[in-house]
Amino acid sequence: MPLDPHIAGALQMMAASGAKPIHEVSPAEARAGFLALTAGTRTPEQTTPVASVQDSTVPGAAGPLKARIYRPEGAGPFPTVAFFHGGGYVIGDLDTHDNTCRDICRGAKAVVVSVDYRLAPEHPFPAGIDDAVAAAKWVAAHARELGGNDTVAVAGDSAGGNFSAVVAQQLRDAGIRLAAQFLIYPAVDHATASYPSVEQNGKGYFLETETMAWFYNHYAAGYPDPMDARLAPLRAASLANLPPAVVATAEFDPLRDGGIAYVEALKAAGNQAEHIPGPGMIHGFYDMGRWSPGAQAIVQQGIQRFGEVLRGA
Repeated sequence: MPLDPHIAGALQMMAASGAKPIHEVSPAEARAGFLALTAGTRTPEQTTPVASVQDSTVPGAAGPLKARIYRPEGAGPFPTVAFFHGGGYVIGDLDTHDNTCRDICRGAKAVVVSVDYRLAPEHPFPAGIDDAVAAAKWVAAHARELGGNDTVAVAGDSAGGNFSAVVAQQLRDAGIRLAAQFLIYPAVDHATASYPSVEQNGKGYFLETETMAWFYNHYAAGYPDPMDARLAPLRAASLANLPPAVVATAEFDPLRDGGIAYVEALKAAGNQAEHIPGPGMIHGFYDMGRWSPGAQAIVQQGIQRFGEVLRGA
């Protein structure tokens, strides 16, 4: 498909803003720019309604982490989802992904616990993923107190999709069974993995190869093993006995083929795994539904399917 015209307009708007690309600024500037692009461009009318939103904390690997709990309309208990935001392990927070969490809460009818894990470069690998694992274990143990039932899942986009895939593997190894994993254009392979989508989409479609390298260099450049499954869950020694996966990708995304490869690897290992393609979409489109009706339709499709898998459908 051609690039969605509304997404193309958004890319033109970003280009016309004169803002420097992420890989040319400091982490602090990149965080401020990402917040301005996401929460800063969202009007109250574009905010997805849910029953309640509560700021809280959850335990991380080295102390408490900020968290935000979203509860859906209706009579519970509901499934509970630990959510990890994207942003290349360096940018992003509870506010940048507020509406994505609201969409999942409302569309999947689930309690969503969004976790504000520690970011690089202040806290390089494995601090963030250690936080994610600790928080997910806590959510699984306290789901009923959060308003949920015994059905617990993980979800996240981009770097958060990486975290969700890794958390699913780590919790499997710890004997904790998750009901599902929702991986939204996840980063699942090592930093220098070569796929056609990287060559095709590495320039001009929001997430660029130079930016990906900037993220990785801040996150894990000093770590000696890029094939570590906590960095590249696709390279795990075993992918058997993992929770059912819904994996969303975007056509014009350098991470597209890695996400599809993870679906195929999960299936080959005997797991239930489904691919929700994003024709005409770019990386980050789960927060672009307010600009693109086409994006919002695909977002709703993916979230609806995740909700069905959560309930065993």
